[in-house]
Amino acid sequence: MPERLHLYTIPPHRAFADALAAGLIRRFGGDPMRLARGLVLVPSNRAKRAISDAFVRESKGGLLLPRLVAVGDPELDEAVFDFADDSEPVARAVDPLQRRMILARLIVETKPEIDAAEAVRLAGDLARTLDQLLVEEVEPRLLRELNLGELTEHWERSLQLFELVLARWPKELKALGLIDLAERRTQLIDRVAARWKANPPAGFVCTAGITTSAPSIARLMRVVAELPQGMVVLPGLATTISDAEWQSLGPHQPDAYGRRKRAIETHPQFHLKLLLDRMSVGRGEFAEWQGKSEHDAAPARSKAIASAMQPPELTHEWIRLGKGERRLDGVRMLEVATPAEEAQAIALALREALETEGRTAALVTPDRALARRVAAHLVRWDIAIDDSAGQPLAVMPPGTLLLALAEAAAQAFAPLPLLGLLKHPLAMPGDRLQWLEGVRTLDRALRGPRPATGLSGVDRHLADQEGRDGHLRRAAQGWWPQARAILEPLEAAFSAGPQPVPVLLAVVRETAQALGGDGLWGRADGRAAADLLDSLEREAAAGPPRADPASLAPMLRTLMDEVAVRPPQGGHPRLAILGLIEARLQTADLMILAGLNEGVWPGLPAPDPWLAPRIRADLGLPGLERRIGLSAHDLAGALGAPEVLLTRARRDASAPTIASRFWLRILALAGDQIESAGEIVQWLRALDDPGRPQPASRPEPAPPVAARPKAISVTEVDRLKADPYAFYARRMLGLSPLDPVDADPSAAWRGTAVHAVLEQWFAKDACDPAKLRDRATAMLTDERTHPMMRALWQPRLMEAIDWIAEEITTKAGEGRRVLAVEQRGEIEFAGVTLSGTFDRIDRFDSGGLAIVDYKTGQPPSAKAVRAGYSLQLGLLGLIAEQGGFAGISGKAAGFEYWSLAKKGDAFGYIATPVDPEGKRDRIVTSEFVSIAAANFKDAADLWLTGPEPFTAKKVPEYAPFADYDQLMRLDEWYGRD
Repeated sequence: MPERLHLYTIPPHRAFADALAAGLIRRFGGDPMRLARGLVLVPSNRAKRAISDAFVRESKGGLLLPRLVAVGDPELDEAVFDFADDSEPVARAVDPLQRRMILARLIVETKPEIDAAEAVRLAGDLARTLDQLLVEEVEPRLLRELNLGELTEHWERSLQLFELVLARWPKELKALGLIDLAERRTQLIDRVAARWKANPPAGFVCTAGITTSAPSIARLMRVVAELPQGMVVLPGLATTISDAEWQSLGPHQPDAYGRRKRAIETHPQFHLKLLLDRMSVGRGEFAEWQGKSEHDAAPARSKAIASAMQPPELTHEWIRLGKGERRLDGVRMLEVATPAEEAQAIALALREALETEGRTAALVTPDRALARRVAAHLVRWDIAIDDSAGQPLAVMPPGTLLLALAEAAAQAFAPLPLLGLLKHPLAMPGDRLQWLEGVRTLDRALRGPRPATGLSGVDRHLADQEGRDGHLRRAAQGWWPQARAILEPLEAAFSAGPQPVPVLLAVVRETAQALGGDGLWGRADGRAAADLLDSLEREAAAGPPRADPASLAPMLRTLMDEVAVRPPQGGHPRLAILGLIEARLQTADLMILAGLNEGVWPGLPAPDPWLAPRIRADLGLPGLERRIGLSAHDLAGALGAPEVLLTRARRDASAPTIASRFWLRILALAGDQIESAGEIVQWLRALDDPGRPQPASRPEPAPPVAARPKAISVTEVDRLKADPYAFYARRMLGLSPLDPVDADPSAAWRGTAVHAVLEQWFAKDACDPAKLRDRATAMLTDERTHPMMRALWQPRLMEAIDWIAEEITTKAGEGRRVLAVEQRGEIEFAGVTLSGTFDRIDRFDSGGLAIVDYKTGQPPSAKAVRAGYSLQLGLLGLIAEQGGFAGISGKAAGFEYWSLAKKGDAFGYIATPVDPEGKRDRIVTSEFVSIAAANFKDAADLWLTGPEPFTAKKVPEYAPFADYDQLMRLDEWYGRD
């Protein structure tokens, strides 16, 4: 063993990669070949690039770089040594996806009630737990030796399943002749350490920035520290904190009673202390690395960072710190209201950094949605920025298309998933415009309640061309076969019941190819999707033997969420977006640390569904909270940049947020000495400031009399009088609200359905009371009827239907008979054509006519009728009296609303707005038609044949509909005048 181990640390206030490169060049750069013969072990491929770039910056010219190798390289021995040794080669590792599918199969075989998608998700968690056992070198047999005591029923079941699967997994590996990737890495690392210990390499060896505390890594780093030309360089080891604080971190040895004090795994130095313990070295053996760069901050920054990250038990010492020790010069904080403001503020800060020549800036955040927003804001200035953390394949266009195909087929091509699929931006790139025209026509035709399931349900829906949207269905029917032909194989596969996963994947892939063409698989995201499908189709044969087609979409989403797509580099050379892992060892002149809210940074610990926290602790596995400590160390490292901007939003999309514990610590430590970035908020306000608002006035369009409608339906008269602007928008501008896609059955839709039942009952059954219920039942059981209609409305509808049949029978016994139902008529009156369709007209035994209107809800009030509204029955009586309805003549002598709503304890009752003597504030029956005619004439004279402006919301209390409120800009003027 050498007299002194070669152990070094680079404090947080120094740029790690640049300081490392500067130090190595100073030590070995005198002989270019000596530097080139060296080897630098780094934690990741991303770190290789960061250190390589740092060497380029520090060299100021040409330089032969040392060999840079990621310590986790699956072929570490080949990357480290120039030639192989004579030892037996390490067995190949099982492919991670192959392992996951095998574990999923074992889970399904052990618990058959678990579906394939859930099994794949659980297999991912199981694989991670298994890897932790292997990395921490914990024998699975120890599970059976633990004194577990009493566990909850949930953990008992999980542990039993874990043990069953874990017992079978080694046999599966042995049959394949493979080993776990984590085990292969451990063997490779141990082999490298043994070879170096026996035969030290001729050149220098440096482990740089490796903080993983795995036992094999610790053994390797110990060997490197003992090499004659070995160096272990750690980032941000806290050499200035007290020994008491250092020892309080843990891990602690059990006391005489076997009790173990809990370690502070959330501390940013815990994983480094664990690494040093496993290396059997002390903190005092580390020297400060000699190397500086122009990207370093002031040395006082490291002391302030160490103080901010102290354990809670020691934060009382902050009051003893002087102002100089609590200052964070160069660190600013920005708190805004929403994530949208946060993203725009960050974009402004990045844009401002470019104003200084050569200045670099980087955004570091674990919030990928925030990162996407910032990148979108930068497009405002034609700035492209690289996001090194990438985006999940599940949110990239090829991934969303594959998911849309699986979800649409699983939902039997219901309107929403079907239209979402057909409108996908990658669909039909060769004839995109014509395709979109067809899809938009289909969109219009499918609006309203959901049609029957499957492609055939869409066929029947489009073939039914009666009603006001018949022209849309005819137009869509001409285009629909083109899309149907592409989707037919997918429907056939998904409707065949459980099948092998490769079969389902193949039909999804082929349908995606037919829909998206070869361009679907282009670019980085397309290639990632193609690679995933290829691997999954190949490895799925080892997974669950059969899967429900409905489970394919969640299975694909689970796997795609774990595939990060990193587009080719090509953004601005001085800007970057980095995730926490990618930001390690990186630096910039301005580091923006964003998303500092609890649950984001630090993130919530991911639960382990297999092992209870106590079992993990007894086995020596990392606690679930250790990731908080790692994210704290990431924050501490990023705080060492020359300039730092910390940001958070006070609320997210759904609720107020809680400031990150790191944010609160920094704020508490620095107090009012911390600088605010308030000028960015001012820029933010000014950037989108529209100036002083100029509210619109109440609209009052007054088109020429000749251009005004000369025909009106009785149902439009109330709209004309109460909200003339809405009438104008509907009739003159031709604007009508669209029904939602896959809409719930509205009151209007229910009324239409009931009217259709009663119309058929009259036309085909001659009002036979015994057949009305059968008609209603047929409507409810029709596959086109919304399930909510059947479940919630059927009981009350059937009771009300029975009441109608009974009431009509009673009326017939009194000499009253039904003349006609659902008939349209029109007359010329007040200079316009007045039209209307009655629900039913009866003939009294006296010869008079009874105008009947069916209501599924409450009928109009007598007050509304007195005010001159809801006069539809009177206008229908006017049309009838003037012979506007073919085959019907006579004087209107009755006006009734037959409501299906509940009154008292029963459904169904008759209400009337009139009374023969005008009692109860009702209109005298004999005067109702004349009053309705006079009211209508006044309205027609004003707005249809006269020049009166179409004023918005003229009588708001009788204009309850909000279809045109946005068009009339209601909120800008309502209440001001």
